[in-house]
Amino acid sequence: MNPIISAAELMDRVDASASGQPPVLLDVRYQLGGPPGRPEYEAGHIPGAVFVDLESELAGPAGKQGRHPLPDLAVFAAAMRGAGVGSDTEVVVYDGGQGWAAARAWWMLRWAGHPSVRVLDGGLAAWRAQGGPVTDERTPVREGDFVPQPGALPLLDADGAAALARRGLLLDARAGERYRGEVEPIDAVAGHIPGAVSAPTTENVAADGRLRPAAELAARFGALGAADGAEVGVYCGSGVSAAQEVLALAVAGIPAALYVGSWSEWSSDPSRPVATGPQRG
Repeated sequence: MNPIISAAELMDRVDASASGQPPVLLDVRYQLGGPPGRPEYEAGHIPGAVFVDLESELAGPAGKQGRHPLPDLAVFAAAMRGAGVGSDTEVVVYDGGQGWAAARAWWMLRWAGHPSVRVLDGGLAAWRAQGGPVTDERTPVREGDFVPQPGALPLLDADGAAALARRGLLLDARAGERYRGEVEPIDAVAGHIPGAVSAPTTENVAADGRLRPAAELAARFGALGAADGAEVGVYCGSGVSAAQEVLALAVAGIPAALYVGSWSEWSSDPSRPVATGPQRG
């Protein structure tokens, strides 16, 4: 299944009279350091969408395991069922347009075994640009029956990320200046995991906020070393923007593991090595 869906295709899918059962829509608007997404959702969302909170439902409390570690599985499961997600329902997730939060929801559901999840390419901005309607009406929800079965997508811990950087390709999805250790606006230590390769998420999208075509993404990641069956992993600051990179890799046909703890977990342990500069190492 293509992990993304266009606004035009989604419009066809939400018209239940024309296309059968519409998908469950999850609104995952979120900005790092910004205001909560729920007020934006309540002010206007795609008709039928249900809000999902990234901080409390797609991540656990911040701590030694990072700023956005995996959530308690029971909390995640309850949130998904409460949003109407069933074991066999089609799910489409979207955010304000950046794609990071929606990709985190996509990854969580896919990792937890849901077979049919897609991200709205370009998010709510693309929906509006296509002429899609928005509403502030409350969405009635029919409880879903989704039961997570974790492990459907590969997951890395700190030791696994370090090992993958040595034997395969570990991509750092943060901005290049953070990778190089020139600045660090969030975490206590600047730099990157030794052996990781810089691959900012900003280069995955075109000027309109949508992901680049599959062939362009494949060429990009191939040039970085994701070729000839190389094992690929991705990390970022806290496992959110890296999910967008895993999504972009999936569009390119390249499977990749996510290091959820990412730099926020790695840098919290002073015994772990830190590299700086533009080099791989």
